[in-house]
Amino acid sequence: MNLILTCWIIDDEPLALSLLETYIRDTPGLRMTGKYNNPVSAMQDIVTQKVDLIFLDIQMPRINGMELARLIPPETKIVFITAFKEYALEGYRVNAFDYLLKPVSYDEFLTTFRKAQEWFAAIAKNNSGHQSPLQTDAVFVKSEHRLIPVFFKDILYIEGLKDYIKIYTLHQDRPIITLESMKNMETLLPDMLFLRVHRSFIVRKDKIQTVNRNRLTVANREIPIGRTYKQEVLHYIDSLS
Repeated sequence: MNLILTCWIIDDEPLALSLLETYIRDTPGLRMTGKYNNPVSAMQDIVTQKVDLIFLDIQMPRINGMELARLIPPETKIVFITAFKEYALEGYRVNAFDYLLKPVSYDEFLTTFRKAQEWFAAIAKNNSGHQSPLQTDAVFVKSEHRLIPVFFKDILYIEGLKDYIKIYTLHQDRPIITLESMKNMETLLPDMLFLRVHRSFIVRKDKIQTVNRNRLTVANREIPIGRTYKQEVLHYIDSLS
């Protein structure tokens, strides 16, 4: 695989910063374009510079990694670096690509890098199909103990079940099940493609087949329209006429 990824390190601990820098230097296909021991400096550069992958410490002064992650563009993948395992779930809540536990071993680092290569290779392959950039965007979810890309163009609808969601797609008979909240998933999906129609359902707009009073149909499944969301659904339907 000849794909070369650019990366940053953001960590206020000098030893951790130095170790990761060594790992990056020893990894073919990975090129460091930024190194920060101050998250505020990194925050200023995020808006003007493009990078594929950020290795991001969670516990830092002034602004922590979780807060900083919410400012990072979705096309940049985040790998959290933490000494505390309990941060892993919270990391996935902000759509982190992966997390590494300190002290980070090179084997674990390399495994995460290879997953990132596979992800960006999948994006590049999809882009080669002469589709618009919007169509090739995706969200990364953890399902069955692995991280997988789910392309927006393939999603039919999403169903929320307490702490889990089911993502129904065009090419799979069974839904993709992932530990995620509907609220967070809604923020990860582009408004021009998706519509929240119920506290437990998000649908792909162009997959709506019928609308009848308090229900609509997607992929031959009847989906309820919640009272809170009914006005927005009707507004969207009216905009089509």
